Amino acid sequence: MLILSFYKSINQFNNHSVIQPFIQPFIHSITQPFLRSVELFLFLSMTILLFGCKQTTEPKLEAELKLELEDVSCTEAWIKLTTTNLQLPATVNLLQDGNLSETIKLLGADTLLYVDSLLPNQSYRFRTIIQLPNQSITNSSNELTVTTMDTTSHDFSWQSWEFGQHSSSALYVVAIIDENNIWAVGEIYMLDSLGRPDPNAYNAVHWDGTKWELKRIYFYTFCGQQSMGSYPTKSIFAFGPNDIWIGMDGSQVVRWNGQSQSEPICTPVSINKLWGSSSEDLYAVGNNGNIAHWDGRKWTKIESGTTVNLKSVSGNDNDLFITGYSLDQSESVLLRLTNYQTRTVWYNNNINGIDPYGNIIYSSKVIDNNLFLSSNRGIYRETIGINNQTKYLFPIPRRVYRITGEKSNDVYTVGTSSSINHYNGINKREVYIDFTSTSALYGADSKLNTIVGVGTKVENAIYHKAIIIVGKRN
Repeated sequence: MLILSFYKSINQFNNHSVIQPFIQPFIHSITQPFLRSVELFLFLSMTILLFGCKQTTEPKLEAELKLELEDVSCTEAWIKLTTTNLQLPATVNLLQDGNLSETIKLLGADTLLYVDSLLPNQSYRFRTIIQLPNQSITNSSNELTVTTMDTTSHDFSWQSWEFGQHSSSALYVVAIIDENNIWAVGEIYMLDSLGRPDPNAYNAVHWDGTKWELKRIYFYTFCGQQSMGSYPTKSIFAFGPNDIWIGMDGSQVVRWNGQSQSEPICTPVSINKLWGSSSEDLYAVGNNGNIAHWDGRKWTKIESGTTVNLKSVSGNDNDLFITGYSLDQSESVLLRLTNYQTRTVWYNNNINGIDPYGNIIYSSKVIDNNLFLSSNRGIYRETIGINNQTKYLFPIPRRVYRITGEKSNDVYTVGTSSSINHYNGINKREVYIDFTSTSALYGADSKLNTIVGVGTKVENAIYHKAIIIVGKRN
């Protein structure tokens, strides 16, 4: 303020009309250097003031940690840790019920934490803390409560049915819509009204809650012409009671609307199995590595990168998992299909097998966020989205043709000797077996407390009966 007052006084004196001609040169010589110094001083002062204020008023961002539950089983939990404003790499401590469980080195902003050795049907509290350098306080995440799944019962009551009066009858796949609406498909040969062998097979059987009814689904003898027959069927997939897709042992499918079938739709592959998320998003897999997709209007082939016969397909909203093996069982493959692009996850053509699965993968099933696989070594579980998260669950003394289940604590396998195994989230039990006959279950499905297995029972070299085995949890 003093500098500004002095500057103002000089200007007033300088502007006096009487003395201006005499004093102006003198005052100019005195004031100009002084004014330059004043301008420099004001510029520097304002610069320091502006930058100093910015540095002192800008808030310092604190590190934040957040826990979210991704998935849980009977004994495991997958927890997502998200960090913000944290300088990486960093080390955090995971607390379980207030006690140190694990020390983790973070390399990225998002980290998936895996916790095992938990107990079924128990609640646990998790929290992460971090001690930041040069700070006396710790940063803590939210507290996350996780309740593990309970185990399911191994206790079932069983009923069985047999179909077929001549030739070799078998059922290959079954679909449960509800306990009073069950479909199984294959080939069943009966006698005609005169007691003679009828060469025209029944290729489906339906349960209405009271009885099984044999049905004939018709397909073209050859695509492109109108002759039709009830040829053997090999696949079925149900989106609901009025939207059921059935595939023949060949390259055609029909759609059942609850009352009748559609005209057959020809496909570019010979179908072994069907899977889809809707009737506008359906996949078919077959022999020679063939994969095709139905978008509601047309079928489109997808390159698989293999010539191995593909036997099973299952998926979720993002990925499909496809398995298969060659006719002589010298090759086997596990494929993953994402955005219509296929990559090989595992492949074996070695007589000694390839880790972890061995020689052959027979079947696969996506349940919750897990991929369950049956191989000649036993049953495995892959946690989808986590690399190298493979868990060996249990061995199987007999071949497993199909895995099914709705929850990861309620998984079933079916195979030779009409064997049915149940995994309750911790252990497995063989809940059904028929040692009295040579038989096999090729397909299975489960819903709530019902498990259905279908297959064939060998009476002699030329006469087999189709069999259905239904278990109800007690």
